[in-house]
Amino acid sequence: MTEPQRVRVTGPPRRRPAVRRVDVDEDTRLGEVYLGSLMRAQLSIALRTLAVLFLGVGSLPLLFLLAPGLVHTAPFGVPLPWLLLGVLVYPFLFLLGRWYLRGAERNEASYADLLRSDDEAR
Repeated sequence: MTEPQRVRVTGPPRRRPAVRRVDVDEDTRLGEVYLGSLMRAQLSIALRTLAVLFLGVGSLPLLFLLAPGLVHTAPFGVPLPWLLLGVLVYPFLFLLGRWYLRGAERNEASYADLLRSDDEAR
């Protein structure tokens, strides 16, 4: 008696498949332009993410300095600084990281599309 074939059941893919790697000759002017463009786009998304992080989390000490009454506020019996920095900051960081990752993946995908369209033109 033979055993039935095992079947692997999976759901729909959660993410787009990885972008295939295309080598660009960095010695050419076009390769320099493409790579420079990608690097500027990645730097831009990184700097915007750091700015949001600084404004969101880094400004909390200034808020507590300018409004000292907030330090003694205790919603749900927990001091507000503890609540903000110990609990609420983590969902903020998660969403910020997700936003950064999507932006970086979008930059890489447009870079790969640019390379594909350049390869087709040749």
